[in-house]
Amino acid sequence: MPVLSAQSLPCLIAGSIAAALVAMPAAAQDYYAGRTIEFIVGGDSGGGYDIYARAVARHLARHIPGNPTIVVKNMPGAGSARAGVYISTVAPKDGGSIGALMPGAIVGPLLEDKPITQFDPTKVTYIGTADTGVRVCATYQNSKINTFAAAQKAKTILGASSAGGATRDYAFLHNHTAGTQFSVVAGYKGTVDIALAMERGEVDGLCGWDWSSIKSQKGEWLRDKKLNLLVQVGLDPQQELTDLGVPSIWTFVKNENDRKVAELVVSQQVFQRSYIVPPGTPAEQVKILRTAFDATMKDPQFLADATKMQISITPLSGQQVQDLVAKLYASPRDMVERARTVIKP
Repeated sequence: MPVLSAQSLPCLIAGSIAAALVAMPAAAQDYYAGRTIEFIVGGDSGGGYDIYARAVARHLARHIPGNPTIVVKNMPGAGSARAGVYISTVAPKDGGSIGALMPGAIVGPLLEDKPITQFDPTKVTYIGTADTGVRVCATYQNSKINTFAAAQKAKTILGASSAGGATRDYAFLHNHTAGTQFSVVAGYKGTVDIALAMERGEVDGLCGWDWSSIKSQKGEWLRDKKLNLLVQVGLDPQQELTDLGVPSIWTFVKNENDRKVAELVVSQQVFQRSYIVPPGTPAEQVKILRTAFDATMKDPQFLADATKMQISITPLSGQQVQDLVAKLYASPRDMVERARTVIKP
């Protein structure tokens, strides 16, 4: 057996380290090479969450070693909580499944009286969020209600999805904290169907509509001034909407306790376009996907695509979203109880 000299030992160590560094990315590339990642969208085809998810999916694979195929599948239902349950309990925990959830599904178990217990937002792992956006209340051009102040004085019929969806919860939130007289017609599948109902005159408008979704779904309505933008809803005013003369919701919430409760509900918008993987996904795959997501958010091709589609990109990393969700679920109990009441009839 040959004996290593003092001179040859450092060379051997250096060679071993170099080999290990080469092997690490090779292993990552081998893992995803030839594989398919399912991208589960908790919303209907053509809706805002679907538009975002498909935009991310088109570019994400280029930043994952091995360039896997990404297949987008729609799984609407229960404000995207159905997709959350699938990712939590059914999807393989191998880095091959990503879920795109509405923020209502993430705060649902905190604020709903009868949450879907199969989905625990604090247990899944967050890859990141593509947008920390703002929402609006809007009515169609033929509605007599064309300002938020008018909605405080007269009945306004709004279309909405099911409980847990922003279009329903935000309408009641404004009734309880800002004194509006919104009458809610729930049961629509999503904003695409509510927009059709607005055109048909079935409803005046809707609340909780993501500003970025309006621009990507109904840019022609904005161009042709077919929408009355009543109010913008976000923790801070958005400059683009402010420049258009759209007032902030905080102008109309006069009671300090109401404001604190409303802020708790509205804080979900910080992770407006969140992407998750199942609990128990190996740390190595989580790191690969988080790194790929962060790279995608800075990718010139992706950003050019987003600009063309008129969708806003204001991302947060997976760890930032993870920490925000944990902080949200640590909110004082009395504030949570009050928040539960203001998003209901």
